[in-house]
Amino acid sequence: MKKDSSTESWGNIEMSNEWIKMAQINPHRLHFIMPFTFQQLGDVSGKRILDLGCGEGGYSRELARKGAIVTAVDCAHIAIKYCESRSDEEKLQITYLIRNSSDLYEIADETFDIVLASMMLMDCEDFEGTIREIARVLKPQGKVFASVCHPCFHSSGGIGRQDKGIEKKVVVSNYYHPTEWEAPLSSGSIKVIWRHRTMEDYIKTFIKCGLTITDLSEPVPTDEQAALSVEIAWMQKIPIFLFWELKK
Repeated sequence: MKKDSSTESWGNIEMSNEWIKMAQINPHRLHFIMPFTFQQLGDVSGKRILDLGCGEGGYSRELARKGAIVTAVDCAHIAIKYCESRSDEEKLQITYLIRNSSDLYEIADETFDIVLASMMLMDCEDFEGTIREIARVLKPQGKVFASVCHPCFHSSGGIGRQDKGIEKKVVVSNYYHPTEWEAPLSSGSIKVIWRHRTMEDYIKTFIKCGLTITDLSEPVPTDEQAALSVEIAWMQKIPIFLFWELKK
């Protein structure tokens, strides 16, 4: 597997184990990001889908339950091992591969109807290489469903938080300069590499690699979702996640 700072950071054994645990309880993921993503995906029965950066495999397993033909890729050996054991328990047929997202070797051109890249593009060191590989393995007219931390409201050094709870504010002092930093996940303890890219960086790279933006969403939590936690309720004021739909 091609290694870079992304794979070294997220493939760290301690980080992988921490994320596997957090993914089972993270309210943003379980009650906001995943429901919206599956709503956007629609009927996936019979579709060949690549779950890129699959992590602990929650999307892959649900896609397989819904009748999709799933290939799941992640750079973390521990995560893939966990995914395989969970799939075996449920008798789900999912193909798992350990790869850097910018080097999907042994996956043929034009293989997938859909590529799902949920909350992973902002973490890639070789972002252009990853988008180029997504475009390569996607069938003509195939779709990409991608989500990231919103680049206008989530960063470090130039975009920070002030106050707490529902009164929390985003304070922007520097947006234009891409940067990277190390910090734990919101409720974690193991440092991981984070990256900031501008909206322009994302969009120009999509276009350069032959993908067309067909939809963009900054979904607002419902009142039912907001009632689950203050952090989700705060998102009725400020979009922390951004969702794209792209077409080849």
